[in-house]
Amino acid sequence: MNRRNRDWLRPWEATIPPPTPSGPTAHRPTYRQMVRHLRAEANAGRMLPFVIEYQGQLVGQLTVAGITWGSMCSGHVGYWVDEGVAGRGVMPTAVALVVDHCFRTVGLHRVEVCIRPENRPSRRVVEKLGFREEGLRPRYLHIDGAWRDHLVFALTAEEVPDGLLARWKRARSQGAQRTESQ
Repeated sequence: MNRRNRDWLRPWEATIPPPTPSGPTAHRPTYRQMVRHLRAEANAGRMLPFVIEYQGQLVGQLTVAGITWGSMCSGHVGYWVDEGVAGRGVMPTAVALVVDHCFRTVGLHRVEVCIRPENRPSRRVVEKLGFREEGLRPRYLHIDGAWRDHLVFALTAEEVPDGLLARWKRARSQGAQRTESQ
């Protein structure tokens, strides 16, 4: 599936920067190495990797990474979705479910999503869910061969006392009601 979506995802996927003279040689991990890394990070409590299914098909991935405990209790969410299901509410629903899991079950207090400013579809996901925009992180991640700026969006547990999924469902319902009355 990732191959089928290669052109769709290329502008947004992380890349490994070229090696520096004093740094280690960079290499793209194999699929097995990536799965092993995800499992090890999950077992250590630093990551929550998820797959996204829609109508019985694998259509994406969502990962809560960079989980920090102690006085921070925070993590950041990254995701991708198959182009064939984009715009159907799959990703906002998946993000809402994962954020609720992070706040209610895992015990995180804050969740961030960092998005390239020009990635309009991904920005719509966090806007639909009511994430708060906090600012710009210049040259934040190496994406598509260069260091790219990212906008930071965040939510804390106090902002969604009834859960993010419940808020998302209410917003969708209200949007449908407005459309019917027009």
